[in-house]
Amino acid sequence: MWFWLALVALLCWSGSDLFSKMGSRPDDKFSHLKMVMAVGLVMGLHAMYEIFVTGTPITMGDFMAYLPVSLLYIGSMIIGYVGLRYIELSISSPICNSSGAIAALGCFLFLGQRMNGLQTFAVALVCIGVFGLGLVEMKEDDELRAKRQSTANVKYTKSVLAILLPVLYCIIDAAGTVADSLVLETLNENTANVAYELTFLFMGIISFIYVVFVKKEKLTIKRESPKFIAAIFETAGQFAYIFAVGANAIAAAPVISAYCVASVLWSRIFLKEKLSMRHYGMITICVIGIVILGTME
Repeated sequence: MWFWLALVALLCWSGSDLFSKMGSRPDDKFSHLKMVMAVGLVMGLHAMYEIFVTGTPITMGDFMAYLPVSLLYIGSMIIGYVGLRYIELSISSPICNSSGAIAALGCFLFLGQRMNGLQTFAVALVCIGVFGLGLVEMKEDDELRAKRQSTANVKYTKSVLAILLPVLYCIIDAAGTVADSLVLETLNENTANVAYELTFLFMGIISFIYVVFVKKEKLTIKRESPKFIAAIFETAGQFAYIFAVGANAIAAAPVISAYCVASVLWSRIFLKEKLSMRHYGMITICVIGIVILGTME
């Protein structure tokens, strides 16, 4: 059963990547806040289900205890949503999904946890892959870039910001993971997840007020529907992940950790994104490191 749950998590999170990208239009400067609205609504509904149907206990103290972790995770996701307006999903997803390697490094440096030789090698692979991916992206000839993007739905220009945003996501998400490991020593995992979802709901409400009532933005089903599909996939993936890892962590983790491979595949099929062989080479190095870390988890 764990395998199918892990596969569901992989497909859902890669599907969330795909639809988040489809909903992040370069001409919509509020697309990241609209994504927060969508995810906040869906996660808020799931939190209500957990509290009132399954009976997950939560107090204001629990909510406040997990708030710093929630804000780190949500902050990283907002930055990731902004970044999707500036860069291909094929490049963004592997960089963002490298946060596990940075988290492992953070636990080693700040919490005194130790890594074995294979884990150290995996972290090094991820760092090399991310650095190499950024280097390839910045050094690519403009004519070659335009040629390979000719079949894509959106054209991108060379930009430091385009690489910086997913890297920031990676670092902040990793900080959230390190903080998570500390807070979960005193907090139940289900309660922590509900606290996270309620925080996302609150952020979604704030985003709605700002976008609709302050900035007077009009929401349409056609433009916003991919965001809500992404939100459903994100929440379903989180739900499947919890049970898959709970049932068989050592086997499920490497399966789920490779979801960025599916994201790259979907971006090639559905978004018509096309990268150079150098891009794919660096992505492969990242993925190998991510899967090794997942196996060792």
